[in-house]
Amino acid sequence: MLKQELNLKLQQKLSPQQIQLMKLVQLPTVAFEQRVKEELEENPALDDQSSEYDDDYGGEQEEWDNQNDEYGDEQVIDTSDINIDDYLSDDDVPNYKTYTNNYSDDDEDKSVPYAQGESFIEFLTSQLYTYRLTSEQFQIGEFILGNIDDDGYMRRDIKSLVDDLAFSLNIYTSPEEVENLLLNYIQRMDPVGVGARDLQECLLIQLENKTQTQAVELAEKLINESFDAFTKKHYSKLMAKYDVDDNELRDAITEIERLNPKPGKSFSSSSKIIEQITPDFTININDGDLELTLNGRNVPELKISSAFAEMLDTYKKTENKSTQQKEAVMFVKQKLDSAKWFIDAVQQRRNTLLYTMEAIMKFQKEYFLTGDETKIKPMILKDISDRIGMDISTVSRVANSKYVTTPYGTFLIKDLFSESLTNDDGEEVSTREIKRILQDVIADEDKRKPLTDEKLTEILKEKGYPIARRTIAKYREQLNIPVARLRKEI
Repeated sequence: MLKQELNLKLQQKLSPQQIQLMKLVQLPTVAFEQRVKEELEENPALDDQSSEYDDDYGGEQEEWDNQNDEYGDEQVIDTSDINIDDYLSDDDVPNYKTYTNNYSDDDEDKSVPYAQGESFIEFLTSQLYTYRLTSEQFQIGEFILGNIDDDGYMRRDIKSLVDDLAFSLNIYTSPEEVENLLLNYIQRMDPVGVGARDLQECLLIQLENKTQTQAVELAEKLINESFDAFTKKHYSKLMAKYDVDDNELRDAITEIERLNPKPGKSFSSSSKIIEQITPDFTININDGDLELTLNGRNVPELKISSAFAEMLDTYKKTENKSTQQKEAVMFVKQKLDSAKWFIDAVQQRRNTLLYTMEAIMKFQKEYFLTGDETKIKPMILKDISDRIGMDISTVSRVANSKYVTTPYGTFLIKDLFSESLTNDDGEEVSTREIKRILQDVIADEDKRKPLTDEKLTEILKEKGYPIARRTIAKYREQLNIPVARLRKEI
């Protein structure tokens, strides 16, 4: 049975321009620079006006600016108006003539040069060829090395390696042959411990290569026979099992702590580049006042291409316009619209970032002036959102992926956000301050008898911070601090 109904529904949808702006806002500086370069390459209606212009080009640009008024409502293409004034600046002076570069040659950003070096796998492969092996064994050995991860571990099982050798290299071998190459050749390579299939095997390989002393022998027994009890730090059980005292067990544990759980990370290559953070904002202190700048020095100034204006001018003067000409001008209009939207989005991104960061800077003014973490006020996204009149999601996009450089270091903006708790004096304190106090208490504890979460809760209450035990556990996990049992030392 057919039924007719009338429903009233309210929907809110983002326009393509708003989506584009949100995508640009969440991009960090380096990714944003790349995005602008891509748009310049893809859209011929965009020009980079931050480059140097000669007098002739500047004259042409000024002449075009003076002709803007000639393009108005009389230009009609299939009932679509193209008003070029919408795409060009209304200023009498072109933007490029007022563009200045206040950076000296010494301030120019340069890429970090690096020399070609040997990779970790190449380093291992060069050792493989020092053994006397058959041609097939070399192929199998190279295949095994190719499956070793950056930590130096062989994470795959032997059977899957045998299957892959048959499918990819047409080499039919046995699991015993692959395991023989792994155990007797690859696991003897440098760095010691490479090729291990798990942490326990990695530690054993390293202990076997150490000078055998009483402490090393006990360490081997701990790893080989009582690995689970050792990882859980059941020291009393271990002392009873192996009939040793505190000092003997401590010496064995010291030998284990000197081992490298990730031997692959010990390999250094000259081809590696130290990762550098490119800050999005810089905050400086000048005569007691805070100064905020946005890092946009490598982003070119954008403008609408004058070549597209010439195309429209030529079309306007043409009589008996063909279908191909009309289609070409519609293409030009689409590119002009896209260019105009992108320029507007870039400018709105700049304004949004500065407006948001300025509000954060003013909110945390005491911290930025002193660098004292105890001065960080409790601050959530809604605090900044209410101040600037923007949505919380916009503030989140700015804070989550952007870095700020201050006189006290460079850090993620989102690290400044924290919830608040009320102490016994009725004052609101930041959770960052509580975490710092928690770290200090744990650092000063007796490692032979580490403080439990219940005891930590009592200590913080004595200091004037009434916090539940589950909150202490949450903060401890966020600080990557293990439970009391795993912090125990002899």
